[in-house]
Amino acid sequence: MKLPIFIADAFTARPFSGNPAAVCLLENKLDEDMHQKIAKEMNLSETAFIRKLHPTDNFAQSSCFGLRWFTPASEVPLCGHATLASAAVLFYKINNMNSTLTFTTLSGELKASRAEGGVVLDLPLYPTQQQDFHEVENLIKAAIGDTLVQDVRYSPDTQNLLVRLSDSYDRSFLETLKVNTGTLTQVENTGKVKGLILTLKGEPAGHTQTFDFYSRYLAPWLGVAEDPVTGVAHTVLSGYWSQQLGKKDMRAFQCSARGGELAISLRPDGRVDIKGGAAVVVEGELTA
Repeated sequence: MKLPIFIADAFTARPFSGNPAAVCLLENKLDEDMHQKIAKEMNLSETAFIRKLHPTDNFAQSSCFGLRWFTPASEVPLCGHATLASAAVLFYKINNMNSTLTFTTLSGELKASRAEGGVVLDLPLYPTQQQDFHEVENLIKAAIGDTLVQDVRYSPDTQNLLVRLSDSYDRSFLETLKVNTGTLTQVENTGKVKGLILTLKGEPAGHTQTFDFYSRYLAPWLGVAEDPVTGVAHTVLSGYWSQQLGKKDMRAFQCSARGGELAISLRPDGRVDIKGGAAVVVEGELTA
């Protein structure tokens, strides 16, 4: 078996930053267990599998494909950065002729469109609900100790816990904050939480490079201690910060070691456009 495989860094214009995802192009049906084996072998936060929906489809000419995402541990229902990486491979390496691609996924149809400076993803916008701090206090303290917390929300759709840090902190605090992910799966083992979003309000306008909000994303429950740049987290963050800031268009930065930028635009239809760059850094063939 030989499969075309790529690695693309998503939500960045520069190689070796942003969030890397492996992308496999499937000419034929792949044995079900092979998806997980390949994802484990690639050992990136996500491996995406693009498949033809009909035998006559063509990766360079068709506009609709199937798409699945796997972490090294399990399949996931939605992954933004691996969707962006998949579109980048089709647009930039396969030279797909279409301006918009539609992916059929476990989260419904997702569209990815060419744009100046990157790719725009049309993603669901997930609401949050107020979360009682005391119910999750042990989890938060296990992750970030006595760091001051301003707000806690929960996203039932994504099973993400959003923890807003105090406005007294700045970007450098979040970037250098030592987080402990080693015990989180023991502290929270009910199945309610699958990801922990730490977020912080951005600087006031006038700074050299203004971002509306910052974040970090921890997902040891999915086998990913910290994800570098996370599209799914921003399907939750976008609605929250839009309400807090009274804005529909925002710029966000994820403060991981690799870092990544996202341009966000809330749509009238209740979804969100998230734009990011991508750099394809590996192109090859997987043999098994």
